[in-house]
Amino acid sequence: MTTPSGNREFDLGALLAERGAERYELHARYLNHQLPRMLHTIGFDKVYERAEGAHFWDADGNDYLDMLAGFGVMGLGRHHPVIRKALHDVLDAQLADLTRFDCQPLPGLLAERLLAHSPHLDRVFFGNSGTEAVETALKFARYATGRPRILYCGHAFHGLTAGSLSVNGESGFRDGFAPLLPDTAVPLGDLDALTRELQKGDVAALIVEPIQGKGVHETPPGYLPAAQELLHRHKALLIADEVQTGLGRTGDFYAHQHESGVEPDLVCVAKALSGGYVPVGATLGKEWIFRKVYSSMDRVLVHSASFGSNAQAMAAGLAVLSVMENEQVVANAHAVGEQLKSRLTALIDKYELLSDVRGRGLMIGIEFGRPNSLKLRGRWAMLQAARKGLFAQMVVVPLLQRHRILTQVSGDHLEVIKLIPPLIIGERDVDRFVEAFTAVMDDAHGGGLVWDFGKTLIKQAVANR
Repeated sequence: MTTPSGNREFDLGALLAERGAERYELHARYLNHQLPRMLHTIGFDKVYERAEGAHFWDADGNDYLDMLAGFGVMGLGRHHPVIRKALHDVLDAQLADLTRFDCQPLPGLLAERLLAHSPHLDRVFFGNSGTEAVETALKFARYATGRPRILYCGHAFHGLTAGSLSVNGESGFRDGFAPLLPDTAVPLGDLDALTRELQKGDVAALIVEPIQGKGVHETPPGYLPAAQELLHRHKALLIADEVQTGLGRTGDFYAHQHESGVEPDLVCVAKALSGGYVPVGATLGKEWIFRKVYSSMDRVLVHSASFGSNAQAMAAGLAVLSVMENEQVVANAHAVGEQLKSRLTALIDKYELLSDVRGRGLMIGIEFGRPNSLKLRGRWAMLQAARKGLFAQMVVVPLLQRHRILTQVSGDHLEVIKLIPPLIIGERDVDRFVEAFTAVMDDAHGGGLVWDFGKTLIKQAVANR
C-alpha cells in the first residue's frame, strides 16, 4: 500500500512476515555476533511465535514454560491485558508528552503509588533502566554526603554502564574497561570489613542487593539492619538495589522489607515496573537527599534523562502496580515460591549432585556440587577441569530441549541455576518444572544423554581457551 505522496506505507506485520525468518542471520550480521553463535551451540536457537503469561509457543504450537521472565522484566508475564490496555489508552490520548517544560500528571501519580510501598522515602527520579537507577543513586549519594567512595559487595551485579560497572563484583564484566571509579568491594555479610572502610571517612554509601542475582546469595540475617546502623553512625548512606528483587519478586514488595527496621536511604527499581513493554527505572530517596541535589533553580536539570518520565513508561508502571495490588501478586509469589522451594529442597537427599536450594519467594537458586560416588565423581571432575559451570549448563539445556522449560545458569563459572519466573505462575507450573527437573536429574545420575551433551560442552570449552 502506498500513501498519496507515493511512499510505501509502513506495515509491521508485512515486514515480519517477509523478513522474520532471517532473525538469526540479521542478528549475526548487524548486532552482537556472539549471541546467535552461543544459541546455536547450546541448542537454544528456537523460533518463538507468540507469548502469553508465563508461556510462549513455537511455530508448531508447542508451548514453553518461562522460568526466566526476561531476566525478571516479565514480572507479570507477557502481554497482561491490563497493561496492554493502559498502553493503548495512553497512545490514543495523544498527550503532549516530553515537552520538557511542563509537569504532566502521570509521573507524579506513579511516584505517589511507588512511595506508598516505601513510607520512609519521599521522592522519585525516573530513568530508563536498572543501571540508570543505580547511576542516579551513586551520583546522589556522592553529592549528598560530599564523599567520593562507594562500597559494594563481592560478586554483586548492579549494571554495566561505567558507574554501575565500578560497583560490579564480577571481574568478567570489568576486565578491559578500566579505569573505573575508585570504589571498594567488601565481602557480603562482613560487618568488620564494612567498619574498617567506614573508619577511613571517605565513604558515601554502601550499595547492596538484598539477594544477589549472581548465585542467589541472601544477605545474612541481621546484616542489613546492622550495616544501616554502621553507615548512619559514620554519616554514610545505604542504597538498596532492588532492580531484580523488588516489586514482589521475593514474596515482599521489596526484599529489604524481609527484615524489620531496614529503611534504605535510596532504593533502585526497574525491570518488572515496565510490565515488559516500556523500559523504565526509578530511584527512590529521602527528601533531604533530593533537596541537596536539586538545591536551586540553577540546578533544576543537574540530573535528568531525555526519555525519563515518558507517558508510555509511566502508564505501564501505573498499570503494573494496579495489577499487583488487585491480583495479590506479592502473596502469590510468596506462596508459590515456598511451594517450589520446598519441593526442590526435598530432592537434595535423593540426588548427590544436588547440593543446595536457596532463595526467597520466586527467586530461587539450585546449586550443584561434587558427588560422592566414584563414577559420578570422575565425570564431575572432568567437567570442572574443562570449565566450572558446565554441569549447570548440562541441566539447563535438556530442560529446554526435552521439556520446553527456559531457565538460566546464574552467572559465569557458577554451578547454580536461577529461577526467576513470572510472579503469576501457579501450582501446575510448579508441577511441570519439578517433574522435568526430576527427569533431568534422574538421567544425570544414571549416566544418560545428559553426559553425552557434557562431552560437547567440554570440547567447546577447551576450544575457547
